[in-house]
Amino acid sequence: MRALFLAVAVLTGIPCVSQADGVQQTDALDWLKKAATAAHQLNYSGTYIYQHGDHVETSRIAHLRNESGEHEKIEAMDGSPREVIRNNDEVLCFKPDNNTSVVVEKRRVEQSFPALLPRQLGGIIGNYRVQLSEPGRAAGHACQVVILEPRDQYRYRHKLWIDRATGLLLKAATLNEKNDVIGQFAFTQIAIGGQIERDSIKPKISGKKVIISSEPAIATELQQNDHTWVVKQPPPGFTQVTVMKRMMPGKDVPVKHLVFSDGLAAISVFVEPVAAEMNPAVAGATQHGATQIYMRTIEDHKITVLGEVPAITVKQIANSVSRN
Repeated sequence: MRALFLAVAVLTGIPCVSQADGVQQTDALDWLKKAATAAHQLNYSGTYIYQHGDHVETSRIAHLRNESGEHEKIEAMDGSPREVIRNNDEVLCFKPDNNTSVVVEKRRVEQSFPALLPRQLGGIIGNYRVQLSEPGRAAGHACQVVILEPRDQYRYRHKLWIDRATGLLLKAATLNEKNDVIGQFAFTQIAIGGQIERDSIKPKISGKKVIISSEPAIATELQQNDHTWVVKQPPPGFTQVTVMKRMMPGKDVPVKHLVFSDGLAAISVFVEPVAAEMNPAVAGATQHGATQIYMRTIEDHKITVLGEVPAITVKQIANSVSRN
C-alpha cells in the first residue's frame, strides 16, 4: 500500500517525497480516513466550543448511528436559542419566533464539527502536505495530532487532534502564516460509544404555532450550464462544487450563490443586483476571525466573497468574477 501511494504520487503530480516521508504521510492519511469515518459511524455526545477571534460559541451535540442511518442534534448553549436536527440528508433548524411560535427552516447538509473532513481525501492530498505531529490530548483523551501544511499561499494551515482509541476528531485549529490560531473547534466534554436515546435528538424548542420558513434556508439549485456569472481564474486547487439561487434576509430578489472548495476549505461567492438608488459597494477586505471577506461592484452587481482562507484567496476570486 505504501509503495502504491508513492507510485500514485508520481503519476498524479503530487510532489515527490522520500520513502520515510511517504510512509509518514500514508500513516497520517490513515488517521484522516479514520476521522472522516468515525464522525459518521459512531455514537457520541458532548459539548464543544467554536472560537474565532475574541468570539466563543458553545454547542451541545448528540449523534446517533442506527439501522435507519445518521441522526444528530446540535443545540446552541449561548446566544439566541436554536437547535439543528439532522436525519440523514434532511436538516431542520428550530428557533423561537416569539412566545407562541417556533420557526422551522430547511437547510442543506453541510460539513460541521466533528465531521469536518470529506469522505474523499483527494483534494486534501493535492493541496496540503499531510504530516503526523507529536501526541496530544483533547477533552481528556489521548490523541494523534495531524498537520495539514498548505502547499501554497492560498490556504491556511490546519492542526487536528484525533482520538487514538476511536478515530473521532476532538479538536481542530486553523492557523495563519504566523502560526497563530485564528479559529478552532474543541470538545470540552465528550462521551464516545454507548447508547444514545432517540429523545436526545428531538427538538426541545416548541410553540403553539409552527412556521415553516423558506428564508433564508431554501435554495434553488441551478443547472451547471447556468453560467450567467462565473469565476474565470480561481486560485489553484479550488473547484466549483455547487451553484444556486437563494433568498437572503432583507433581500427582495434572489442572490446567486457559488461555492468553491479545495477539499477542506470552502469559499462562498454571492452575486446580487444593486438598486440604482443604492450606493455601490466599495472594494475592500474585512476579516472576522478566520473568515476573510472581500467585496466589489461590477456591472451594477455587488460581489461578496467569503471563506476561511487567506485574504489573497478571496480577493483573487472576487476579481475573477465576470458576466459570461
